[in-house]
Amino acid sequence: MTVVLVINSGSSSFKYQLVDVESQTALASGLVERIGQESGSARHKVGDADHSRELPIPDHTAGFRVMLDAFEEYGPSLVETPPSAVGHRVVQGGARFFRPTLIDDLVEINIDELSVLAPLHNPGALQGIRAARAAFPALPHVAVFDTAFHQTLPPAAYTYAIDQTIARKHRIRRYGFHGTSHKFVSEAAAAHVERPLRELKQLVLHLGNGASITAIDGGHSVDTSMGLTPLEGLVMGTRSGDLDPSVLLVLARREDMSPGELDEFLNKRSGVLGLAGVSDMRDIEDRRAEGAGAAMLAFDVYIHRLRAYIGAYIAQLGGVDVISFTAGVGENSPLVRAEAMATLGFLGIRIDPTRNEARERGIRTISTDDSAVTVLVVPTNEELEIARQTLAVVAS
Repeated sequence: MTVVLVINSGSSSFKYQLVDVESQTALASGLVERIGQESGSARHKVGDADHSRELPIPDHTAGFRVMLDAFEEYGPSLVETPPSAVGHRVVQGGARFFRPTLIDDLVEINIDELSVLAPLHNPGALQGIRAARAAFPALPHVAVFDTAFHQTLPPAAYTYAIDQTIARKHRIRRYGFHGTSHKFVSEAAAAHVERPLRELKQLVLHLGNGASITAIDGGHSVDTSMGLTPLEGLVMGTRSGDLDPSVLLVLARREDMSPGELDEFLNKRSGVLGLAGVSDMRDIEDRRAEGAGAAMLAFDVYIHRLRAYIGAYIAQLGGVDVISFTAGVGENSPLVRAEAMATLGFLGIRIDPTRNEARERGIRTISTDDSAVTVLVVPTNEELEIARQTLAVVAS
């Protein structure tokens, strides 16, 4: 009874993975997308076999039927390998949800109410939850919140310096995101260095299209770069990260941009995309190598912000034992890792170029043996972590 179906649902798509927690393997995975459009698509992967089809998918309920059909046709059979629970990724849990939670009608209502804090994420998650509960009415469903890991942030870290009457009224504070990934990676790193999690000061750098860095002391998040929304913090693929709030006022006045247009501008047309015209770090690195000025600037801005946060969080922790790189860029870009660490020699942090360039799979050390801080590459596995937390809730 260690198999969990993990659902990561958005407004027009959902990803799924059938996870065996005991063996830590994905038995199958898939993606159903373009829900509600004229033509949808579904992809189901089992082992080395990858099955795709195009068909109308009017809503999430229809999408779940497509997923169930794929399991029946391509395997593994959900009758022979039945999930014991369904785990759902939910981005925003606000201050209400600080641990994985068994979903009932009241929890659904709360997730819906929290959509005001995550209008791009929570509504889609809620659609997925409702469709999944209809498809699997006999199974327990568990919500695992991106924000939950960061509920240990101290007030000094999560409080914005604005009028607190207004802040409380609209629940404006820093919540942090990517919590499931930061938790998984910090625990995996502790196991790799063979030291108790409670003794370690860690930085986890989750660098993907979305990016965040978290300072973790004894297994607890004490500071993190994302804030009220996933827009704050590091430079990302299409998101600006930190900027002077007056930029919004200038754009509203001079470009006559509405709140919706500003939201799209900062979330979808900024970051390295806004700087260089492409959002994928692989493209940035290729163009940089060719001497393209825009790509060189985009890379430098990206690294500059990253180094600033690393330095700030080492100061907040009062030192650091382990620094881990994870997610698409963190796991696959030796250049980003090398440049992010390049100025930290004064702390005794040294990267081994051969280890850093090695294209190995799995968790590995990329610092030298005499480095004062252990630097790791740790592949994240949010689905496995969601499955683990789901089983823990069901067991309790």
